[in-house]
Amino acid sequence: MRRALVTGGLGFIGSHLVDRLLRDGWEVVVLDNLLTGRRSNLEHQKGNPRLQIREGDIRHLQTVVSASVGCDAVFHLAAHALMRVSLGDHRADLDHNVIGTLNVLESMSANKISDLVFASTSALYGEAEVVPTPEDYSGVQTSLYGAAKLAAEAYASAFVQLTPMKFWAFRFGTVLGERCRRGAIWDFEHKLLKNPSELEILGDGKQSKDYLSVSDCIDGIMVGYEKSSEPVNIFNLGLQEQTTVDDVADIVIEEMGLSNVRKRYTGGVRGWIGDNPVVYLSIKRIQALGWKPKVSPAETIRSTARWTLEEIGGDRRAA
Repeated sequence: MRRALVTGGLGFIGSHLVDRLLRDGWEVVVLDNLLTGRRSNLEHQKGNPRLQIREGDIRHLQTVVSASVGCDAVFHLAAHALMRVSLGDHRADLDHNVIGTLNVLESMSANKISDLVFASTSALYGEAEVVPTPEDYSGVQTSLYGAAKLAAEAYASAFVQLTPMKFWAFRFGTVLGERCRRGAIWDFEHKLLKNPSELEILGDGKQSKDYLSVSDCIDGIMVGYEKSSEPVNIFNLGLQEQTTVDDVADIVIEEMGLSNVRKRYTGGVRGWIGDNPVVYLSIKRIQALGWKPKVSPAETIRSTARWTLEEIGGDRRAA
């Protein structure tokens, strides 16, 4: 039986990956500092003898060394991903996403673990001038988050030269689904519950993104991991259909049963510094391995909006 460490395994994407690994027969150790992760995300796995949850921070080397003992692979999803926070805290991405990743790499070397699977980001392409954007595109960095993820990938690729290790990186944009408690849908529904007649939208609403379902994201990660075996394996995960932020807002308004909602835009092509207005990834490389997304962006947005509304209502009742 294979054993995996999943950093950030109590988070949105991380908890879904834990579900998949357990379903596939792995033993799983979760390491999460609970800053954004929630134990409730894996409450349904309580009592599973193949799951161990450890509270700890990847910024502490010995914590990661201890958690990864006996593992065959590390699925590294723990990260600081709050771009707007980084505007004021310039060390957050360095400490979590670079130093934290270095600690993971050092731990793997110490415990002789061969496989590192890394949740990267399309943000490292910046405002790409080539669309669909391929994996070999090199753009100007527009956020500390993207820069830190790019640096983490570079460190991991270098470790492959130093140790008998293989590395998989998956670059995706906006992932949606159950347990997603941030982003545009979460933001829109909170705003509309406070004021059902008006919705503030950051930027001009024309930002064009790919909204990938978490189930397709997890499938892509596992297909890439299981079917590619180069020393360094880099894959985009995305859609060939783009959706604007305005479209997302319209679906949310409809799912909330509202009408005559006035949209108020903050202006500009970006919602905030580091918000790339167009994210459109080439997925030819992962498609060649047999992966393709199954869930349409409209279906993903709609189901996430429904779950979010139920979650927010549940949180309010609990309060």
